[in-house]
Amino acid sequence: MAGHIPREFIDDLLARTDVVDVVDSRVRLKKSGKNYSACCPFHNEKTPSFTVSQDKQFYHCFGCGAHGNAIDFVMEYERLDFVDAIEELAGELGLEVPREKRQGKPNQGPHASAEQKRDGYELMEQLCRFYQGQLRQHANSDKVIGYLKQRGLSGETAKQWEIGYAPAEWDSVFKHFGHTKQQQDQLLTLGMLIENDNKRRYDRFRDRVMFPIRDKRGRVIGFGGRVLDDGTPKYLNSPETPLFHKGLELYGFYQVKHAEKKPTQVVIVEGYMDVVALSQHGVNYAVASLGTATSRDQLQALFRLTDKVICCYDGDRAGRDAAWRALENALPLLKDGLQLRFVFLPDGEDPDSLVKAQGKEAFEALLDDALPMADFLFQQLSHQADLGQQEGRAKYAQLATPLISKLPEGVMRELLTDQLCQKLAMPRESLQKLLTPAPNDGKKEQQAAQKKTPVRIAVAMLVQHPELAQTEQVKELVEIDAFDEITLPGIDLLKALLTQTSAAPLTTGRLLEQWRGRPEYNSLTKLAGWQLHVDEEHREALFFDTLEKLLSLFVEQRTEELLAHARQGRLTADEKQELQQLLRERQQIETTP
Repeated sequence: MAGHIPREFIDDLLARTDVVDVVDSRVRLKKSGKNYSACCPFHNEKTPSFTVSQDKQFYHCFGCGAHGNAIDFVMEYERLDFVDAIEELAGELGLEVPREKRQGKPNQGPHASAEQKRDGYELMEQLCRFYQGQLRQHANSDKVIGYLKQRGLSGETAKQWEIGYAPAEWDSVFKHFGHTKQQQDQLLTLGMLIENDNKRRYDRFRDRVMFPIRDKRGRVIGFGGRVLDDGTPKYLNSPETPLFHKGLELYGFYQVKHAEKKPTQVVIVEGYMDVVALSQHGVNYAVASLGTATSRDQLQALFRLTDKVICCYDGDRAGRDAAWRALENALPLLKDGLQLRFVFLPDGEDPDSLVKAQGKEAFEALLDDALPMADFLFQQLSHQADLGQQEGRAKYAQLATPLISKLPEGVMRELLTDQLCQKLAMPRESLQKLLTPAPNDGKKEQQAAQKKTPVRIAVAMLVQHPELAQTEQVKELVEIDAFDEITLPGIDLLKALLTQTSAAPLTTGRLLEQWRGRPEYNSLTKLAGWQLHVDEEHREALFFDTLEKLLSLFVEQRTEELLAHARQGRLTADEKQELQQLLRERQQIETTP
């Protein structure tokens, strides 16, 4: 099993990585003074409050509070864990991530979890190859290949989509990959085996056409299996596992992303076979949800890839219900410039059958005529409330206003508000009151929670500007342990930061990374985005004033403590000498202008 990533490599990776390039490749940035800005990718906003500092190698959103270095951004934006984010950044630089072997007992913390995931990805890739091999070599090969041909799939398409076959036997995967108890446990965890009440373990997928599901990075994380006859269930998907989360993934997303960097549109269909059949006919921008309603996470991933998403569902009640859930999940994401549209297929048709019978042009003609989001929204609401009655209009308003309120502020929200006013025959001013959300005081609360003590100010300044500790004055204070006797809350953290930042030049991003996983990390990241309202010209002076204030507090505290000892007659000779020195220092502080 691979070991943990050396700390030195992570620090070197951040030194080579520019957070501006990392963010800009995913969210278009604009130069804004010394920094860069954009509308925050982590919450909906009209005015940009998301800033990226090249000097600090740190990003911060003043709206929602999101912040961090390049690793944090990739983790949050791509929905990756820490190790995967490291590998993603290293891959962009052409670096191989080294591993260190751990001695002794396996670690049960996050490193062990990451290692188990890597082993899981390797095993799932092997299973993908195994199923592909079975498609060619198993005794049932002719039957399975005949089924694929009958469905209109070519051998080239089957190879492109790595379609395989799960043998009908109960123990094919078990025998090939479960030689030890540990291997069997891993297969069980990954959802490839099932354990019954008698503790017997057997293959989950049997006698099915297998579709490997790859994540956004191209790793096999699960499978979908389709029966060859009229058995049930028609489709069987991998269960939720440490690698596979249905609500986050889309079948075909990896292939679409690599077919075109910025596709004009992406169409969501319901089945694996729909995606594969469409691709064979040249529609290489289709994805499928994995047996669940299209989630907000899936839609968010799609809107990062394209500006136009089309939901293509059956025209029956179930299809329209699925479309409505997709609409509700999409509303908070629909910033101006993004489009969500809907296509409902005739009874008995699906994208697979339609594109085979009528071809690519006919299918794309349906997409061109897709129903805009607003039309579908008002159409569905009209089925629930009668606009010809006052009570019906009241119900219509009650149903519509919370939905429109979910939209980000912008032109689309204004247009839908106007449409709703017309339908209700209601003045816009009256309707606007219903649509206006309660004020969000989260930002004020966050700032109020940060009490400006001298220690906190010093720590915040060091985190935001580590170069302040590179001066000779600070290095001298660190060398003589000037703060060792101070007992104020947070002083140990300040001392550690002073030692760390005076030893070598660091950016904010690299400094924070060295504290990741420690109790102080969250507090430090918050202070990294704390607004100190001090200009560059006066920054160094404020920092030294703050350090002097801390030293003055110590002088005052220690002087009072020794004076108390003197009044009680408990002053030792050494303490008497120390008191005299402190009194001289206090006098000097008081007389210094």
